[in-house]
Amino acid sequence: MKPSYFLVKSEPYKYAFATLCKQGRTMWDGVRNFEARNNLRSMKVGDLLLFYHSNEGKAVVGVAQVVQAAYPDPTAPGEDWSVVDVAPVCPLRAEVTLDQIRQEPRLAQIALLRRSRLSVVPVTEAEFAVVLELGKTKLPKGRKAAAARAMDAEASVQ
Repeated sequence: MKPSYFLVKSEPYKYAFATLCKQGRTMWDGVRNFEARNNLRSMKVGDLLLFYHSNEGKAVVGVAQVVQAAYPDPTAPGEDWSVVDVAPVCPLRAEVTLDQIRQEPRLAQIALLRRSRLSVVPVTEAEFAVVLELGKTKLPKGRKAAAARAMDAEASVQ
């Protein structure tokens, strides 16, 4: 099954991509916008995420993947919010700044620009590829195999 693509934002002083790389996995919590929550809920295991540092840096700095599909947010008991678990895939070799994204015609319709207030937005496969190109990054060869194993593991749990 082909992955879907998303962009997730985090303020680096709260949770940086380097922290995700160090920890190896995290629960993506704290989303308190219905549209962003619905984007989380549409994620499947193996989907790929552009990791964007907001406020400080304002740049895509890495790629992560969904390793557990949406479940109730334990930080919001009794409320209708969701989380997913994510793991790092790789840092970008070169950060892709917001200015670069704005100046790139192939990214004119990216949701980061059109829905700039949302912390979780979908991106197209083509947009994902352009960001990787601008970031001088290719996904690790084993990433597809790892995503397939994660999807198989998720299916066996359900």
